[in-house]
Amino acid sequence: MKLTMKHDFDHPIEEVWAMFSDPKAHVAKFEAMGHHNIEVITEEPSDDGLRMVIKRNTDLDVPAIAKKVLPSSPLVTTDDVWMDKGDGTYGGHFDVTMDGVPQQTKGTTLITSNDDGTTHYEIEMDVSIKVPLIGDRIAKASKGELEKQINAEFAAGDAWLSRA
Repeated sequence: MKLTMKHDFDHPIEEVWAMFSDPKAHVAKFEAMGHHNIEVITEEPSDDGLRMVIKRNTDLDVPAIAKKVLPSSPLVTTDDVWMDKGDGTYGGHFDVTMDGVPQQTKGTTLITSNDDGTTHYEIEMDVSIKVPLIGDRIAKASKGELEKQINAEFAAGDAWLSRA
């Protein structure tokens, strides 16, 4: 299942890039989203970006079709890479795994400056659940929960930026 979500932050791209390149902002985001047992496993800053691996538990509203395959509080690991693209835009890629769950989530991120000084954020992802016969149905049934999580991420970003 492919999913694209977009959001505009009411802040200039420099402030949004500072947020995405700050590991503390990512931890605060997951805390605001209700995740728990958050642990930064890897933090690798570079001159033009950041790679982070973060583990945490998250409570999910699992659809009925997926209850035998997806736990309601899985251990989630995200491997995020953010980079300055050198053209005034920033973005990267991510992988998400859940312990004991036969799923794969990969995606890309991009932030660009809007003409009015705000910042446009776009997330594209591809989620696959490797369960014979019903994997695609589980992924589609989980779409609402995934959208809820991403909207919570957008709200956490807005909150982080408004306190700066």
